[in-house]
Amino acid sequence: MQHEKSMGQSTAIMTGVRYARYEWIITLDADGQNDPADIPHFIEVAARQPIETDFCVAGYRKNRKDTAWKRLQSRIANRVRQRLLHDETPDTGCGLKLIPRSTFLSLPYFDHMHRFLPALVKRLEGRVFVVEVNHRDRHCGTSNYTMLSRLGVGIVDLFGVIWLLRRAKCPHPQEVTD
Repeated sequence: MQHEKSMGQSTAIMTGVRYARYEWIITLDADGQNDPADIPHFIEVAARQPIETDFCVAGYRKNRKDTAWKRLQSRIANRVRQRLLHDETPDTGCGLKLIPRSTFLSLPYFDHMHRFLPALVKRLEGRVFVVEVNHRDRHCGTSNYTMLSRLGVGIVDLFGVIWLLRRAKCPHPQEVTD
């Protein structure tokens, strides 16, 4: 499946998830910075979770191969996001994530949602697991994100996610009766 025109990263991921037929979805960026060798560890973490559990295994690029300026921007953005969303994730910008397909399809869809997957999973009372990953130099392409483009959209999206989190009503299975 391929979109006729660029629809953005979140839409591309959502389309892939809708077409997927396996229980778990693994995302990674196509620029070569995510190391596929990290995937088996994500699968090990996921395999320890009970069936029909909402969770997300999120990568953490502890030793990033980006410029000092980009690392500073990310550090500030991650701290602000963590303080407001309490998503327990030090690096939501890492493209390497594993999430059950059923969990992903139950999340509210919006453009740029991929940046907030851990917080959205926690909204479902799911768990977030952070795994340190390798980070490599970019092998192809250029980033579509600049500080200003991320800042403008990011602030609007951040407040939208805060609103979603406050509006969430997710009953525990034992609270549901026939």
